Order: sequence, then structure tokens, then C-alpha cells
Amino acid sequence: MAPAARPLTASEKLDRLRLLRTENVGPITWRRLMARYGSAASALDALPDLARRGGGAKPLRICPLAAAKREMDTLAGLDATMVFLDEADYPPALAAIEDAPPMFCLRGALGLLGKPMVAIVGARNASANGQRLAERLAADLGRSGLVVVSGMARGVDSAAHVGALESGTLAVVAGGVDVVYPPENDGLYRRLITEGAVISETAPGEQPQARHFPRRNRIVSGLSLGVIVVEGAPRSGSLITARLAADQGREVMAVPGSPLDSRAQGPNGLIKNGAALIEDAADVLRILSPLIARPMAEDKPQNYASAPPSPIADSTIDAARPRVIEALGMSPVGVDEVIRLCTLPPAVVAVVLLELELAGRLDRLVGNRVCLIA
Repeated sequence: MAPAARPLTASEKLDRLRLLRTENVGPITWRRLMARYGSAASALDALPDLARRGGGAKPLRICPLAAAKREMDTLAGLDATMVFLDEADYPPALAAIEDAPPMFCLRGALGLLGKPMVAIVGARNASANGQRLAERLAADLGRSGLVVVSGMARGVDSAAHVGALESGTLAVVAGGVDVVYPPENDGLYRRLITEGAVISETAPGEQPQARHFPRRNRIVSGLSLGVIVVEGAPRSGSLITARLAADQGREVMAVPGSPLDSRAQGPNGLIKNGAALIEDAADVLRILSPLIARPMAEDKPQNYASAPPSPIADSTIDAARPRVIEALGMSPVGVDEVIRLCTLPPAVVAVVLLELELAGRLDRLVGNRVCLIA
């Protein structure tokens, strides 16, 4: 996504943060609200009525102005930078994914965001050989001009960060950008914020929860031209990152291992299913060099400040709402299919879906799919 036409004001950043931290507003919905209303301030004004029309059982909890100010003050005290979706520093590769974070916080070297990246992920209980290989791969790829991305977890992630500290490495964390997890990585974290960078979409001070890690993984893969898996069980977080990378159109690479080692089952399975077999940095560079030479094409710039679409009459939405709800169920269905079944204009269906989601009655999934919440 190309940069915004002008820098965001402090007031605009505050409104965008409030919208992001509001109940039932996820990354995809945030983008849809911004596109529909043209600004976060206008979207915030519209939220209560949208949620009420969607049949919310209780009033929507909108992020208070004071809470957003406290978060911004905390980040300023950490010398952290807030990077919003249509700002110049936001990486185009990450902006291209459907559920790109509307904002993330960064501590460390902002300039790393403008360089090509590759992710190295793997088992937390990695073998000594696995960690040594991850560190060597990271160092060699860093010397070749790539920023190494990982998740600052134990094992392979930590080894990859250590290997790339000299050249540039970026850690995506599941908790707040100021929260060290696991605790034993405190020393690595301190080096990352001075020699590399740490980023998070989570509010500062928030401790990582299980639900945060898959969301963190989509950012790891979304930033990267490709993902390398070094050891990992078939259902591990590393394999989730590899699946997300494939869904995002990124290269998936894996280091093979012995069939006698359970930690090799994940990467070996990826290779069986088409992932590139990787033994050294030269293998990675052969795959990624064409992508580095031809950077990802940027989408047409999203200008949120442009005039929003013409409002749709309440009577039109009221008439359409039962038809849209009837087309939905507990199983995910594509929005295009809902539009086809309802024979309604896409803009009308989009408003009804927004109402239902803000009311807590609809879940929006990657792949432009939606489903009702039981």
C-alpha cells in the first residue's frame, strides 16, 4: 500500500487508536469502517447506531478517549513509534495481507521496516544442531541484505535473532511491545530494542495470551518474502506460520531432518507437500532473489480521507437485514456468496454485515468469509 498523502495528526492517530481498541472491531472491520466513513472520528460516531441496528444485546464498548491517551503516553515514554496502515513507514508486504494490523508499535530501528525480510521460525525445544543451523542461516542471510524476522520464542526463534543482530533483525511479539516473553529472553530483548527492533499490535503492558500467538504469526509471515521452518511438530506454531505464509502467497521453505526426530515431522511434512528444501542460505537466496529484484507491487493507495460513499437509506438496510441474516449460518460462507444469494447490492450487504459484527453476532474470517456466532 502506498503511503498516505499527508502525515497523520495527533488527533487522527488518537481516533484511529480508539477505533482499533473498540469492542468487536478487528483488523478487517477497521479497514471497512475507515473506507466507509472516511475517518476514524466519523466511524466512531456511527458505531453505536450500527451496533444497535445489528441487534446487540448491550451497548457497544467504545474505547474511551482517556484510555487511548494513556496508551499513547505510555508508548511515548517507551520511545516507541506507532505505525499506522497507510503511513509511509508501513511495510507494503504486510499491508497487502487481508487482515493487516491497522497499527503496530515499534521499539528500535524504524529503518528496518523498509528492507526485504525473511522469517526463520521453529521449535521451542529445538535441538542444539537446529539452533546452530538457525543462527548460521540468519547470519548468512543478514549479510546478504535480508532482515531476519522471528517471534522471540525459545529455541529456533531466539537463535535466529542472535545470528542476525549484527545485520538487522526484527522480533514480532504476542504481548505488549514492552513485555518480555519468555522472561529468560530479557537480555535478548534489550539487545533487540537497541540493535534491531521489536514490534507488536497489542497494547503496551498486555501479557501474551494463547489467542495472541496465531495473530502474531500472521504478522511474522506477512512481513516476509518467505518463511523458513527449522524443526517443529506438525501442529506447532511454526507450522501455523508456514500455513499462513502459503495463504498470503509467500514462499514456504523447510530444513529437512531425521525421521527418527519428532521435531523433524513438521518441516519434513512441509517438504512432502511442496515446500522448498533448504540446507543453507544459498538455497534461500536462489528462491528469494527474484522477489527482492522485483518488489511486491503495491495496491492502489487507500485514501481514507476521500469522500465516503453516499449514505444508504435506513429503510433499504432494514428491508435487507432479514435476507442477509437468512443467508448466514454457523459455518463460514464467502461474502460474495451472501451477495449472490440475497441478490442485493454489495454496499447494502456490507452495511448489514458491519452492523451484525459490531453487535457481536457475526465473526469475520480471512478469505472474505463470515459466519454467525452462536
